[in-house]
Amino acid sequence: MSTATEPSAETDSTDQPLLSVAMVTLGCTRNEVDSEELAGRLSAGGFRLVADPDQADTVVVNTCGFVEQAKKDSVDTLLEAADLKASANNGGKAQAVVAVGCMAERYGKDLAAELPEADAVLGFDDYPDIASKLRAIVAGEAHHPHTPQDRRLLLPISPVERDASEISVPGMASVDQVPGFAGRTRLDDAPWAPLKLASGCDRRCTFCAIPQFRGSFVSRRPSDVLHEAQWLAGQGVKELFLVSENSTSYGKDLGDIRLLETLLPELAAVDGIERVRVSYLQPAETRPDLLKVIATTPGVTPYFDLSFQHASNAVLRRMKRFGDPESFMGLLNQIRAYDPTAGVRSNVIVGFPGETEEDLQILTDFLVEARMDVTGVFGYSDEEGTEAADFDDALKLDADEIRARVEHVNELVEELTAQRAEERIGEQVVVLVEEIDDGEILGRAAHQGPEVDGMTSLEGDVDGVRPGDLVHATVIAAEGVDLVAEVSE
Repeated sequence: MSTATEPSAETDSTDQPLLSVAMVTLGCTRNEVDSEELAGRLSAGGFRLVADPDQADTVVVNTCGFVEQAKKDSVDTLLEAADLKASANNGGKAQAVVAVGCMAERYGKDLAAELPEADAVLGFDDYPDIASKLRAIVAGEAHHPHTPQDRRLLLPISPVERDASEISVPGMASVDQVPGFAGRTRLDDAPWAPLKLASGCDRRCTFCAIPQFRGSFVSRRPSDVLHEAQWLAGQGVKELFLVSENSTSYGKDLGDIRLLETLLPELAAVDGIERVRVSYLQPAETRPDLLKVIATTPGVTPYFDLSFQHASNAVLRRMKRFGDPESFMGLLNQIRAYDPTAGVRSNVIVGFPGETEEDLQILTDFLVEARMDVTGVFGYSDEEGTEAADFDDALKLDADEIRARVEHVNELVEELTAQRAEERIGEQVVVLVEEIDDGEILGRAAHQGPEVDGMTSLEGDVDGVRPGDLVHATVIAAEGVDLVAEVSE
């Protein structure tokens, strides 16, 4: 058994006990980047990273604060981690449980007061000094959590006047900011990795609280993005998954809104990188030149993650978004003119305040015409601090009605995505192998994004195939959104 007062068998260069830490990450791939940056800082600060929270002196939970279910999952995970402290006398090691991430930033001292099981709640401003803060917490020092604030107020309104180096922006530290810090420390050995382009958002969607706790939009310097891409390639990564809250805004604060069009070919040319994939394109900001670069640049996957959210213009206006079925189909037609096999995914919100039966019909008609590979369907719920939460109650739909509409749209989407997958039978695909499970070889074709877009199972001559390989194959069957493909000879 190890306690806070008993030195580990290992010590760091300053003769301090070499404490172990486990990172537990919830939420989106942006959070995964943040966790790996924190892991890099902790490793540089003398901590030993372990995968199993049962074997860690400190458990750091990177929380999600996006929607109610995500917040509940974060609290449940923190409570489970806290149980490890209670079992320390029975062979466990845990001495401290610390909350970081979006929920911790969003609620700060309020979360700390409501969740005393967590030894500390750290905000984004604590990240640069995370190692020393964790040492103090394990040693029993009290940490005073921050008072939440609107992080949009930390930077100028004008994008070109922003200097991201003046504030703490998770997942975007340059490699010269932390001694001994390579940028991040990988927490798994997957052959793909998320790479952060930017952080924050300048849009004011009435349903979304993210800009309040993530802050205004700031781009990473292209040199930092490229350096991290090269580092990831050296770690065995074959596919880069570019992430942000709004990738189409990349470069606007650096004086060049078309910077992504320039950066993508450079990333694709990094030695060892086979595929570059862009996530979260804002339809209202998606430019024809950007569509062309994504669809036609060798090494850049023709994959379009378009956040439509709805199709009815009336609903979109209440969301403070823009678009309609005609403009959205115009985007899709442009994409498919370049590459008919391009992957397209989106998310939609059903039951938004004021949504009529006609609005719902507009949405479902659009989904039928759009023929997307994957569509995430979410039922609307009030998020505190958002404009939509304060809409007139007369606009709000009954919770049972929202559930019924979600069920209806989900059933339609399941049928449509299965049909789209079946349309791919006979296509030639290149599959990035991710895992071999009891002899089954699983990976992703170019139109399948990580974790959320289904998988492709390989059959045929698979002798010698290993995770990280890119395998040419022909689609021979579809099972929902998943594909079965036979390796080409």
